[in-house]
Amino acid sequence: MGPRRRGVSGVAHNGAMSVPANEPSRRGPEPRSAYAAFRPITTRWMDNDVYGRVNNVVYYSFFDTAVNGLLMDAGVLDIHHGEVIGLVVETQCNYFAPIAFPQAVAAGVRVAQLGRSSVRYEIGLYAGDADDSAAAGHFVHVYVDRVTRRPVALPEPLKTVLQSWIVDPNKGQLAR
Repeated sequence: MGPRRRGVSGVAHNGAMSVPANEPSRRGPEPRSAYAAFRPITTRWMDNDVYGRVNNVVYYSFFDTAVNGLLMDAGVLDIHHGEVIGLVVETQCNYFAPIAFPQAVAAGVRVAQLGRSSVRYEIGLYAGDADDSAAAGHFVHVYVDRVTRRPVALPEPLKTVLQSWIVDPNKGQLAR
């Protein structure tokens, strides 16, 4: 028998998933203690798909809502008039358990990497009072000048807030 042929998106013809050697291993569900800041999110009727659960694309909206809402609450993001804005350049999500309307969602946020002009946020979504995340993912913001769209150094007030969200995910505690 010849080499196993691969199907679409890394799925082997026998249905097993393959992960390319250069990709990190899949994250698993995490406890709430793995995150530094939380924001409640309300699910809506329209978030559910025909299968009766929140559609996968909505999770990315939850990520944006959690991070940007927390930054606005901290007074370090002005989406209308700020000179510096964050552009998403990478995003990813792993799903562990369904979420459905009308469940309440708590989004946990932590900073995994902080660069000169970029930050990698990691987000865990918790359905109701669940101890373990129903989904976990990340996105990377590159902060740019609003007009030129060229990368700029993180403003000090923003950097201070982001540093307070750095968590050692292996220990589930702030890494200050």
